[in-house]
Amino acid sequence: MAEALAIAVGKYTYVHEVGKGPPEAIDAHHIVVRRSREKGFNLCLFTLLLFAYPTFLLFRQGKLDTLHIWSLFIMTLLMRLFLKKPVKKESILILPAFGVQLETQYGRYLLLLCRVRQFVPISRILKPVLTECVTPITCYWSLSLIIRGEEELMLVFKELRPPVKMLAPIWKALCAAIECGECTETIT
Repeated sequence: MAEALAIAVGKYTYVHEVGKGPPEAIDAHHIVVRRSREKGFNLCLFTLLLFAYPTFLLFRQGKLDTLHIWSLFIMTLLMRLFLKKPVKKESILILPAFGVQLETQYGRYLLLLCRVRQFVPISRILKPVLTECVTPITCYWSLSLIIRGEEELMLVFKELRPPVKMLAPIWKALCAAIECGECTETIT
């Protein structure tokens, strides 16, 4: 990739990479989650201490009672919650002649990585849409694709909720790639 533009807002960093060459070049947009190493280390240490104390009490007394069983059960749930696969990055690669590739990169604290990719041909995409999602607790923006033959919208960023400031340039790039005339509205 030749040029890169980066914008950081809150816990997200938006990186836009444009390749060299003709207008059909790959246009890559990445949303990266910024996390500190100290937070991950403190989280693992906290979980380890919470798990070690009930185990120590269990082996010290040599008997199994209800308190120990519940504390082990709760510690197991906490460890599972804290050590789940966090999302490191979500990307969209726009290939105007071919389609769009959506990619989610997961990472664990033990340096294991997992990537999930999905390709959507350009002929199946009817229109990209920016929608405002309202729940009883929060309100956020999402970028979706209207797919030919599908009843539901396809979310571009399935795990992350980046701000509209990061979604607007991606939406414009998608509109330009699929050449829909109705996508010329401005986002403020």
